[in-house]
Amino acid sequence: MEYITVGEAAAKWNISLRRVQKLCEQERILGARKLGRAWMLPAGTEKPTDPRRGKKCAQNTLSSELAHVVSMTNAPMPMHNAEAILDTVKEDCARLQYEAEFAYFRGDFQQSMDYFHSIKGNDAVKLRASIVAVAAVISLGDYHTYMEIEAYLKDKIIGGGDVAVFAELSLAAASVSCIVPNLAPEWLREGNFDDVPMQFRYYALYLRAKYLQCIGKYEAMLSVAQTALTLDEPENTFTFTGIYLRLCCATACHALEQEDKAKRFLLEAMGIALPHGFITPFAENLTALGGLMEKCILKEFPNQYDVIIRQWMRTFQNWIIFHNHFTKDNLTLVLSLREYHIAQMVARRIPYAKIAEQQCISVGRVKNIMLEVYEKLFISGREELVKYVF
Repeated sequence: MEYITVGEAAAKWNISLRRVQKLCEQERILGARKLGRAWMLPAGTEKPTDPRRGKKCAQNTLSSELAHVVSMTNAPMPMHNAEAILDTVKEDCARLQYEAEFAYFRGDFQQSMDYFHSIKGNDAVKLRASIVAVAAVISLGDYHTYMEIEAYLKDKIIGGGDVAVFAELSLAAASVSCIVPNLAPEWLREGNFDDVPMQFRYYALYLRAKYLQCIGKYEAMLSVAQTALTLDEPENTFTFTGIYLRLCCATACHALEQEDKAKRFLLEAMGIALPHGFITPFAENLTALGGLMEKCILKEFPNQYDVIIRQWMRTFQNWIIFHNHFTKDNLTLVLSLREYHIAQMVARRIPYAKIAEQQCISVGRVKNIMLEVYEKLFISGREELVKYVF
């Protein structure tokens, strides 16, 4: 076999001498041999392809496939017969996506996950299904499965582009659901949607509203949710995101003590969802609306009251389980740096007076900070705190 030198290969491929040496060291040139300190290459060797280009090409292909899947599964549903949408979709993946969402909204979270686990070898479909899958594992309290989904989504973020944006949306759903707003992507925190494709934007605006709820900016939350509601849903149709946006408006109005407006948004959401048996959004938001939701259900939909309350009890218990795991893994993002340091000292049973002296603040301020820590972690005192910090 004839061989050529590294210098000859560099001239032939129009790249640097060092680049050819690196390719040899990385064993990317088949048949390359090292004689002493010099590399020799088979004479007919072609320049190795750049794996980054292959990855970029694959990412672009996935992006177009994802756009196609999202467009098939984003159509609004008929107001009086939601399942009629199933007769309009021709591809199996679109039909199954709607069925998974129907199951989730009716409280059958395991059926939603069964659909997600059935997806094999189709990243576009799996990405699209990841949003409802993340919601389902939170409602099931299944943190182990969430970690698997999280790892999958983080891998998709690396490639950038539309695929990364969609993966970030799915992960952001977990961060706002668990009230850990610092984990939301920067563009969502800042409200900069320039790089968000239009077909993702409706859901992105909903997550922006939830993020604003997490940080207590209710006026901005109301503004975002109301704006989003003007962007979609032709007459006599609705979307699942639209139901949640109406609940966001109700929650913001309730926090702003605008009870009449809160009730109007809440009843509108109920009138759309409950005739179809879509109880999950109300079970998830029961506590955020105080007693207003119970009053409205009892008055307008009394037959659904017990079902929603039972669903709330199951979901909230599972949410606590999931939240505890999630916050333990992200404790330094849940708490500010000062809160974390003070929490560590409290967990070590250092007296408040000594902590106040070290931090140059009053004892009363230490107590207030710890109340905020307990509220963020959904715990009641020092003994539970020890389990988080250590």
